[in-house]
Amino acid sequence: MNRFIVVCILFSQFLAAQEKYVSPIREGNEPVAAGKFAPTWQSLQQYKTPDWFRNAKFGIWAHWGPQCQPEQGDWFGRFMYNGGGDQYKWFVEHYGHPSKVGFKEVIKDWKAENWDPEKLVGLYKRAGAQYFFAMANHHDNLDLWDSKYQEWNSVRVGPKKDIIAGWSKAAKKYNLPFGLSVHASHAWTWFETAQRSDKTGALAGVPYDGKLTKADGKGTWWEGLYPAELYAQNHPLSKGSEKDLYALWNQWDWSNEAAIPSQAYCEKFYNRTIDLINKYNPDLLYFDDVALPLYPVSDAGLKIAADFYNHNMATHIDKLEAVLFGKILTEEQKKCMVWDVERGAPDTVQNLPWQTCTCIGDWHYSKSVYENNGYKSAATVIHMLVDIVSKNGNLLLNIPVKGDGTIDDKEVAILEKIAAWMEVNKESIFDTRPWKHYGEGPASESVKTADNKSFNEGKIKLSAKDIRYNQNGKILYATLLGIPSDNICLKSLGKNKNKDKIKSIQILRSKEKLWWKQYADSLVIIKPKIIPNDIAVVFKIK
Repeated sequence: MNRFIVVCILFSQFLAAQEKYVSPIREGNEPVAAGKFAPTWQSLQQYKTPDWFRNAKFGIWAHWGPQCQPEQGDWFGRFMYNGGGDQYKWFVEHYGHPSKVGFKEVIKDWKAENWDPEKLVGLYKRAGAQYFFAMANHHDNLDLWDSKYQEWNSVRVGPKKDIIAGWSKAAKKYNLPFGLSVHASHAWTWFETAQRSDKTGALAGVPYDGKLTKADGKGTWWEGLYPAELYAQNHPLSKGSEKDLYALWNQWDWSNEAAIPSQAYCEKFYNRTIDLINKYNPDLLYFDDVALPLYPVSDAGLKIAADFYNHNMATHIDKLEAVLFGKILTEEQKKCMVWDVERGAPDTVQNLPWQTCTCIGDWHYSKSVYENNGYKSAATVIHMLVDIVSKNGNLLLNIPVKGDGTIDDKEVAILEKIAAWMEVNKESIFDTRPWKHYGEGPASESVKTADNKSFNEGKIKLSAKDIRYNQNGKILYATLLGIPSDNICLKSLGKNKNKDKIKSIQILRSKEKLWWKQYADSLVIIKPKIIPNDIAVVFKIK
């Protein structure tokens, strides 16, 4: 048998296996909006990132929900069921044992009583945000709007408020494109810890509250609600879930013997997300998933993507202005949406626009991060932004919100310092494009190509000897990531590497006349007498 025929047979067998693996969303659910895009990877490759997003460069995110109420940091809803762990101990001390009370009681206590979305979004815009993101749901499975398909939502329980409606109104007031992040596809495996029980002690072997029934709620505050609709735990555990708290990290793409979601679960997630799009018309949509939600076990994510693009085109007179994000994408998938890199950045300029998402502290508010001065400084944020922009990327920055809906004094101070730098230097960020070299300096020289991954932030230290470039037309911006201690040497602008004639050089918003000379191997700028800020100095070169 010739090799071509063998390859064709193997490929057809692979496709057949994939078709068996994928559970399609059936008719009778929310329809996919009609239009240019079909729910296939091939059709989604028609996507082109809109210019407004490429110009925007910087967004701020309120990654806020009931897990911020305890002020105990990330993934509280999962970790509170990890017997003996710090968050478990905190929960037992403040609420009681998780066989008697559970995460649903945390939701009950979340009131958002001091939340002023317009005040917060106004501050974010002053700090330079060109788009704003709100979290629509997390892995804890609570919808933060008047959800048509999820009874556990913020209008019915907790704050008794439509959180997304409030954020949407504030974004519109400040004319910021509005983004929504959707994380609930993974509640199926994420809440598997709620099926556990203590290993030792008086309540050893007594199940936690992950499998309560509606009947168990008689006479309680949650009477009439069904905990299974929140925890989604009426299924066998994924491999390793009983013992390994972090097993699901290797099962995020539903591989490695993860428990596969049911048809009903996939369809409910699909309907919830389509309902969200229809109600709030987001400009941006972020999924905390490998590629698309529930892929490849369901085509729900593909259908949501097609619906989002078609819905957006219908509201923009056949012009696509939407931005959809996915993580851990193949090169082909990067043509279908914008690649999001969590807490990291690639080491080279990317041909297609991309985004880093990160946080100044934990994703969910942490009192200990505040008390131990664990936030990223304004300088760190600006250095990250400049580096990311030089590589054709955007930065989405989360400012953790406390359970009551406020941010703390240290977060305000960081935002004010970012705002002050932006006020002077924003022209070097917004509306720019990468130059032929993204940068130079010790950090660039030490980078290895394997660093092109998520979760690599902070591994390389930036200094004033590190320079990043970007351009707007014939204007080149060279930004020093710190305060120069000596004359500035720009090797990328030597005559041998750069044939363009340099007409003038100035520091943004400075009247000081600079002295400089272009040599064969470098451009040397004599150290200015006045350094305008202690974060990053921008040279505007014509």
